Amino acid sequence: MEFFCYHRDRPDSVALRHELLEEHWTYMDGYAKEMIARGPTLAADGETPTGSVHIVDLPDPAAARAFAFDEPNHQAGVYRDVLLRRWRNLLGRTMGDFPGGPTGGNRYLVLGLGEGEAADLTVPADRDELIAYGPLLSDDGTVWLGTAALLRAPDPDTARAVLTVDRYADVEVHDWECGGRR
Repeated sequence: MEFFCYHRDRPDSVALRHELLEEHWTYMDGYAKEMIARGPTLAADGETPTGSVHIVDLPDPAAARAFAFDEPNHQAGVYRDVLLRRWRNLLGRTMGDFPGGPTGGNRYLVLGLGEGEAADLTVPADRDELIAYGPLLSDDGTVWLGTAALLRAPDPDTARAVLTVDRYADVEVHDWECGGRR
């Protein structure tokens, strides 16, 4: 089962996040085989982290909750909240398989929070710039709750256009970069 996990940072938690960096990476190393995509969201300066995205393939919702809530930054109070949802990998690949590579160009997390009838359940026709794409689902996988995409795009508005207009209660667009040990 695939899960989308987005930890949002508390304000003024950058120093604590930096202090825990090695502990965070060591924790994530333990999930290397399960990792589909990962990386921080960033403030407008392109350097200050605002959150962490992890898309993982785990056995069940209980394992996903353990992954999200046992994470060292979460345990230490770096994060203010956690969005954890079942997810379906419509591209069938990891971020390491993205033909565009791990760097170059602007990259974004586009998070559409669902409302009403399901939308964007198929991969957009122009998939070349998609790093990860799929629906957010209930724990049992039966209820559509939104859509999450990681992609390369020239600007936030172009990134936002990956989701159907007016089909979401809210759409967030965050600067994002591929994560992992440097």
